[in-house]
Amino acid sequence: MPGKDETSDKEKNLELFLSIGLDERTAKNTIANNKVTANLLAVIHEAAVTDGCNRTVGNLLYTVATKYPANALVHRPKLVEYIVSSKIKTSAQLEAAFSFFSTTGPENFKLNEFEEACGVGVEVSAEEIEQTVKKVFEENKEVILEQRYRTNVGDLFAHVRKKHPWADPKIVKQLIDAKLFELLGERTAADNEKVPKKKKEKPAKVEEKPVATPEQPPEDINPFVIFPQPEENFKVHTEVFYSDGSILRCCNKKELLEKHLKLTGGKVLTRFPPEPNGYLHIGHAKAMFIDFGLAKDRGGGCYLRYDDTNPQAEKKEYIDHIEEIVKWMGWEPFKITYTSDYFQDLYDLAVELIRRGHAYVDHQTPDEIKEYREKKMNSPWRDRPIAESLQLFEEMKQGIIEEGKATLRMKQDMQSDNFNMYDLIAYRIKFTPHPHAGDKWCIYPSYDYAHCIVDSLENVTHSLCTLEFETRRASYYWLLDSLGLYEPHVWEYSRLNISNTVMSKRKLNRLVTEKWVDGWDDPRLMTLAGLRRRGVTSTAINSFVRGIGITRSDCSLIHVSRLEYHIREELNKTAIRTMVVLHPLKVVITNLEAGTVMDLDARKWPDAQTDDASATYKVPFSNVVYIEHSDFRLKDSKDYYGLAPGKSVLLRYAFPIKCTDVILADDKETVLEIRAEYDPDKKTKPKGVLHWVAEPSLGIDPLKVEVRLFDKLFLSENPAELDDWLADLNPQSKVVIPNACAVPLLRDAVLGDKFQFERLGYFVVDKDSTPEKLVFNRTVTLRDSYNKSGK
Repeated sequence: MPGKDETSDKEKNLELFLSIGLDERTAKNTIANNKVTANLLAVIHEAAVTDGCNRTVGNLLYTVATKYPANALVHRPKLVEYIVSSKIKTSAQLEAAFSFFSTTGPENFKLNEFEEACGVGVEVSAEEIEQTVKKVFEENKEVILEQRYRTNVGDLFAHVRKKHPWADPKIVKQLIDAKLFELLGERTAADNEKVPKKKKEKPAKVEEKPVATPEQPPEDINPFVIFPQPEENFKVHTEVFYSDGSILRCCNKKELLEKHLKLTGGKVLTRFPPEPNGYLHIGHAKAMFIDFGLAKDRGGGCYLRYDDTNPQAEKKEYIDHIEEIVKWMGWEPFKITYTSDYFQDLYDLAVELIRRGHAYVDHQTPDEIKEYREKKMNSPWRDRPIAESLQLFEEMKQGIIEEGKATLRMKQDMQSDNFNMYDLIAYRIKFTPHPHAGDKWCIYPSYDYAHCIVDSLENVTHSLCTLEFETRRASYYWLLDSLGLYEPHVWEYSRLNISNTVMSKRKLNRLVTEKWVDGWDDPRLMTLAGLRRRGVTSTAINSFVRGIGITRSDCSLIHVSRLEYHIREELNKTAIRTMVVLHPLKVVITNLEAGTVMDLDARKWPDAQTDDASATYKVPFSNVVYIEHSDFRLKDSKDYYGLAPGKSVLLRYAFPIKCTDVILADDKETVLEIRAEYDPDKKTKPKGVLHWVAEPSLGIDPLKVEVRLFDKLFLSENPAELDDWLADLNPQSKVVIPNACAVPLLRDAVLGDKFQFERLGYFVVDKDSTPEKLVFNRTVTLRDSYNKSGK
């Protein structure tokens, strides 16, 4: 339980965050995240707005607290000063500032270059915007006249922004709307009849890349240009500082590099090295994109290497899954290898390390090792004779020494400022058969010992990993230098952190083993198997990862809506439209004879031509149809477009109907059935358009399907920060609708088929489907409802 002081601090912080204009939901989510809270408090004090400020300034300051590049913190007060003084007043300017400082880092910068990059002082007049809008409309006039009010306003907006990146977006929107009205006039019934195929304005803002400088940085075009060529790996790019004042400048000697280049032919070689102890998640998708993507971009190859140094954790199930999911993601390994393939080489090099005086056999317990490291004290066995360590290491290998009674430790630097130089363990004893190597070994190398050596043995040119491994860089190069081995180029990038989920293997494993979810491929998980089962394509995932970019800024949480944008973009192009009613309400059409069935044309695609038979499907229309319960109300209202007593709506692809009577249950409130009349001549022009499903023939129910509606697994944006993170699970993350009604088109759907259920979202056929009943998983809604729902 939190103490009184902690509760009081949270209440004060909440009040402060509200005073700068944050909405209550954002403020409370911030309080739940200690890291963001600390950042935001620091920014508020830097801005001197502890007494509050207007909402525009407050929201910009919040963005600084969550997205400012960590490599340029020294310049943050200057940016805050520009925000408070309203010299930077739009999100586009702020994103440009982030880009500028990310590139600048801690180095000094010229104020005029910063202001130019961020559009400070640039005022775009309404007349200039109007002229640009006019030009955009002239260039796109034919398309606008054809699509009328279905025209994608977001695309028009983007054209204007390209010309005037610093223009007031409100003025741009007003002028575009006015120009549309001037060109097209009042909306017609035909304009209202068709549901817009997609509203891109909102997602476009998520992915939009503001112009930070007159010329876009090359990495926006090709994210891999930041990496050096293999032949450049003679340069010093890392320095290891020892406690005795000496410095190891990490680079390859000419002979080593020439030998490496001769073996590889100068090609780029990378590696994707997952540990086979669980299912891969979307964070691994970023690692794959970088490792495989760099190799593909340079015409090289990427190893799929199983980091199988822990025989107790590895399973064949995970090995098979990893290989299969890598290929599903669109990547082809150069070779598939195992760290265990190199156990003999690793052992021989460990013996050599002892001979060179850089390793020793230790008998400290784990608790003693921890204590000695905290006190920066050497092990009592650190300076034992080399011959003695060689003999003991051989006894470890032969199984003579008991498990836990000895380890091989590297003799590094116990006085270093880097705790990852505190004589890391190289080998430990485990009397456990290995899934790949069998029972040949009872000593196994550690990750810290094995991964850098295997990188070198496989002639990897670029060893790429996430930022939490940055402190291991010193140990990586120390070991290769101590053994005189080729040294790959090491580079770390930021982890992929997504809102409303957890991605640590420990937490994922707990969710699965304690049955909070339905296995590793539960569609609510951010495992790649779960995303695939949910209907997400590898193309959408790779597009999302590319859009985020390859950066070293590790202070941001990517909102899940950004991933959903890419999913919608993909499915909008590939998913056939069809109709399903989740909660059916029976409508009996009294002026259509019972048993009469009309086969009407419905469109598989929004822009389908009526004369293209392949782009349409037949949907039966009879005197009994079903609509959504939520599309009917007993009391009408001005802003309601559904059906109500005495009111008309248009049934999509069919006819207008008018409610003439309502059959209620005994409680006089529950609606059981609706009576209606249809307009066969379509003279009525109602505003509301509903999806529906009809009885295919007299007395025969429509096709029944099960529909599973998935939502965010956790209520908080960053559940991993919570002490009781399991208590944050969303009880509505999975809602099963066992008897939805579907049109006959879906009867022949098979596993993996994807559809857009009109007005409901995108859905995919699940593996639980049977010949008797299909099961559909909702992949994503038609638009982001996060802010509206408040979830």
